[in-house]
Amino acid sequence: MQIAIGLALLLGALTMATAAKADPCKAIPDRGPMPSYLHRGAHFSGPVVYVGDGDSLCVAVGQGPSNWVEIRLEDFYAPELHSPGGPNAKLALEKIAMGRNAECVANRQSYDRVV
Repeated sequence: MQIAIGLALLLGALTMATAAKADPCKAIPDRGPMPSYLHRGAHFSGPVVYVGDGDSLCVAVGQGPSNWVEIRLEDFYAPELHSPGGPNAKLALEKIAMGRNAECVANRQSYDRVV
């Protein structure tokens, strides 16, 4: 019984930790289609408000996270955060992009991101 309770607590903690690491960009639903204003070829711009890793960031097209569009940089591959070089790749993209205006053209959807 104690093992089952311990496993349940561990699973709950892992679930909460995963949710805490989720990106705050919510303009595109986690499941489902992109909003119509982000159709292929759509132009949009705004300040970079969040950098998730070395090849993804969020652009604010309005107020608050519900208007932050997560962008996956096309044809650009950085190490994952948990891989060697991943944290440095994120820091480099933050230095390059954070707070600057990004001019974007939507290509396609990849999960909850625009490529």
